[in-house]
Amino acid sequence: MHALFDQLIEWYRGKLDTGGYPLIILLMFVESTFVPLPSELVIPFAAHLAHTKGNLSLPGIVLAGTLGSWLGATAMYWLARLAGRPLIMSHGRKFLVPPEKVENAERWAARYGGFGIFASRLLPVVRHLIGIPAGIVRMNYAKFSLHTLLGSAAWCAVLCWFGVRFGEDLQHSESVAKTAGVWIGGAMLVLAAIYYAFVYRFMRAEEK
Repeated sequence: MHALFDQLIEWYRGKLDTGGYPLIILLMFVESTFVPLPSELVIPFAAHLAHTKGNLSLPGIVLAGTLGSWLGATAMYWLARLAGRPLIMSHGRKFLVPPEKVENAERWAARYGGFGIFASRLLPVVRHLIGIPAGIVRMNYAKFSLHTLLGSAAWCAVLCWFGVRFGEDLQHSESVAKTAGVWIGGAMLVLAAIYYAFVYRFMRAEEK
């Protein structure tokens, strides 16, 4: 398994060498739609490459990641706004967006408004869904975009820091997979705790 993971990482590194910022924009666009592609894998490895090889810059990665996230969130916003709630609720499950997830995101957006859009970019699960309720309720697009850009930039900056620290540890490790496993495992625990504290408990309270 470690050998396979090492191969996948080397493949991604090679693609970053040739794809650069456009590849990051594309992957973060996908991450901000209904496709479960974690940004926790996209940005840190790009930051690691920038830190070790210098062919990408950390500010450039943050900018590319922010742009891709905004484009993906915008696509979800306009899809929901133009399609309407009934169509999303009826057919969302086909695209890994079941009605209960939409309802949870709606409650989150209704409760926290613009700040909820910003905060959602820092939280798992709701991050790629928040554009749907924003589009359904026809939130002002400029307001939605501003909070999406700010939240995405903050999240990409955090992931860049993570990637640089990961790269420093990697230089002293024989296995990419082993080092990545430690860092990703720790990150998943932190994200799970944040999700439980700020999203799950809120959703359960709203259901009562």
